[in-house]
Amino acid sequence: MQSSESEIKVRTQFVGSLVLLLFLALAARMYYLQVYRHEELFTKAQKQYTTTIKTTGKRGEIFDYSGSMLVGNAPCVDIQADPSIIGNELRCRKIAIAFAKLLKTSPDKLYRKLMNKERDKVMPDGTIKKLPRRYAPIARMVSLDVANKLKKIVRTNRIHGITFINTYKRVYPKDQMLANILGFTNRHDDKLTAVFGIEKYLNREISSSSSKITYERSRDGKPLPYGHRGLERHKDGFDVYLTVREPLQAIVEEELDKLVLKWRPKSASVIMADPSTGNILAIAQRPTFNPNDRRTMNPQAWRNRLAEDTLEPGSTMKPVVVAGALDYGVVTPNTEFDCEKGRWYYGGATLHDSHPPKTQFLSVAEIVKVSSNVGTAKIALTMGERRLNMILRKFGFGSKTGIQFKNETRGIFRPLTKWDKLSVTRFPIGQGIAVSPLQLLRAYCALADGGRLRKLRLIDRMEHRELGVAVKIPQIKPVKIYRHPDTNRKIIAMMKRVTQQGGTAKKAAIDGYYVAGKTGTSQKWINSYYDPKTKERIKGHYSHSKYVATFVGFVPADRPAFVLLVTVDEPQGSSYGGVVAAPTFRNIAEYSLRYMNIKPDYEIKEETGN
Repeated sequence: MQSSESEIKVRTQFVGSLVLLLFLALAARMYYLQVYRHEELFTKAQKQYTTTIKTTGKRGEIFDYSGSMLVGNAPCVDIQADPSIIGNELRCRKIAIAFAKLLKTSPDKLYRKLMNKERDKVMPDGTIKKLPRRYAPIARMVSLDVANKLKKIVRTNRIHGITFINTYKRVYPKDQMLANILGFTNRHDDKLTAVFGIEKYLNREISSSSSKITYERSRDGKPLPYGHRGLERHKDGFDVYLTVREPLQAIVEEELDKLVLKWRPKSASVIMADPSTGNILAIAQRPTFNPNDRRTMNPQAWRNRLAEDTLEPGSTMKPVVVAGALDYGVVTPNTEFDCEKGRWYYGGATLHDSHPPKTQFLSVAEIVKVSSNVGTAKIALTMGERRLNMILRKFGFGSKTGIQFKNETRGIFRPLTKWDKLSVTRFPIGQGIAVSPLQLLRAYCALADGGRLRKLRLIDRMEHRELGVAVKIPQIKPVKIYRHPDTNRKIIAMMKRVTQQGGTAKKAAIDGYYVAGKTGTSQKWINSYYDPKTKERIKGHYSHSKYVATFVGFVPADRPAFVLLVTVDEPQGSSYGGVVAAPTFRNIAEYSLRYMNIKPDYEIKEETGN
């Protein structure tokens, strides 16, 4: 009996020890898994039931000076799928057909995305491991209406693994208005690229930051109301306010379209600026494009011709040269020159006046009024090469205007050491020198503003609504050109006569206002080329059929509200700036003066009959 009790006791101790050992082994295993390997196993498990979604903030919007939207963001939806839980072949086929109908895409394309359920991962030892594919883009920038219809399909059919992400797409509510200036963006995969224009120039400031939302999900892919959630806060971009006034821009665009319809040019442009600030008030060119309709966009129409292209300014250069001669004291408005009856031989070449003057001797004021090439060339000769070079450079030719564009040209203006014998007589009439429309506009802003050369401004300020930050783009102090204050009064008096009786731009005259300006009719230079018909090399020469017609001026002449430049490249039917460009200047100026409520210089006398 005693032996039996001893055996039982031993057995009990053995079983107890065994249970204790098992318990200790289990505890050790649990410690190993839950403590020692906790982070590793938790991370692996988390990957199975958590999802990460990338989101971005709103890209900064672009407005005119008063806050009228020019570029905005429209809410839309990106759709993505988790192929690993979407379902079998039959279910993927049904989903693809249902989605493709609303998304107007190929069902087969969607089906292949949904069925691509695995991805390869190269392990450290070089082997390839198959992993479930968790992400497949279905559609981007889907309208809210279509997205809501797709959400209803998902709910009704209890489809798992489809995620709808709220986002934005770039919209241009004014269509082609300012298109060449604003530029546009493209989106490829998850990356948005600014192509050109303000969109590209200020891309860093306008761009928003991205963020990630991480959440735990159920087996059907739906977010759980509890559990771990991670959020990286994104930031919106800065809004941009231009110096442009939309009402003036609308006037310019409408009249520019009328000009193009009438004269059928290769290209045409209009720029309006405030000479007292350098602010661009309106700016447009043709050809152009509609950034909302990418199907009809021609890359040739993207280019900003106003900043990148050059033209020989022709007679529009003459007031600049005469202003310099007046300021240096070389001439007075009454100084007379022998204009050779419109034909003058100098430096081995003959210079002609397009309209030979009726008298042989003309005063400086008359030379500007009738646009005498010979008279202007002789004024420049009297001034001399060094002074001519200085005055043209003081007016900004050969340098950038300071406007906010990536690819602004400096124009073509040779250093004084590379001038030839004819340069001193040809540069003053706008031949042999090439300028951008913006450079020419800035020079006339200086003429209108008492000889003060300013940098042109297109961007007025940037604001960040979320941060409450506003950044004003400063106006740079102007550079004074004139040495004598009365130079301004003298040159403006001469330029007013251009639009009066006997001047070359009577069609630019505006009833009730004094207009100061100048026409330009410049022959286009044809570079040398090989003629396959004659098998000869044709030398570079000025064309007798291709011209650039220009008018640039300011109004009211003695208290300018704006400077306005109209440039027409290769117009059909006429080549003269006074015929082609001046009427458009007048129409734009009349409407603009009325909108700006600028008082007339004098009352218009009404004609009365007997």
